[in-house]
Amino acid sequence: MDVAANLEQIRNTIRQACQKSGRNPDEITIIGVTKYVTIERTRETIDAGIKNLGENRLEGFLEKYNTISDEASWHFIGTLQSRKVKEVIDKVDAVHSLDRHSLAKEINKRAVQPVDCFVQVNVSGEETKHGIKPDDVLEFIQNLERFEKVRIIGLMTMAPHLDDEDRLRTIFRSLASLRDNVNHENLPHAPCKYLSMGMSNDYQIAVEEGATHIRIGSELVGP
Repeated sequence: MDVAANLEQIRNTIRQACQKSGRNPDEITIIGVTKYVTIERTRETIDAGIKNLGENRLEGFLEKYNTISDEASWHFIGTLQSRKVKEVIDKVDAVHSLDRHSLAKEINKRAVQPVDCFVQVNVSGEETKHGIKPDDVLEFIQNLERFEKVRIIGLMTMAPHLDDEDRLRTIFRSLASLRDNVNHENLPHAPCKYLSMGMSNDYQIAVEEGATHIRIGSELVGP
């Protein structure tokens, strides 16, 4: 499976989705999810043109970071335990899974520079998923103001694996609406502009509904 060829197909799909929804493909950041692949495969991904990489396990991330740290921007996309923040925080460009005040407090304590964070929202309401309830998002973000090292740049969600396009669109539109509500508050610590949503199985729909950051694993690097 050739990563460069996969990437070209993904970019074609993004162009089609943007044409359909009146968007500019340059607005879309592809995050190559390399959590299940080798360092060699990760290098191939970088060589193909992907400079933003997503990892969700500390051990796998550190192994890759220590080998190829200068070649990519790193996004931590999985659940981040507070006790592991100190090992990650000044190595990543963004955390996509901020979902509790204890984590924000630890990031604030450990970070040298302000950290870009996406607040994870459980839009689908699935009990197996992490994230803030949609009704609690604005208050949660407002209460982060005291953490000067935490900068909320957007919202993130994980949609269920469904073939129900209408359901997926509803989830993505709901996150976009929440983002707009936060953005309209003009909070200095929360320039909430971005939407991290869409994965290999649903990124075309996510782009059509406003995604700015899509997290692509198997479609890009293989299973």
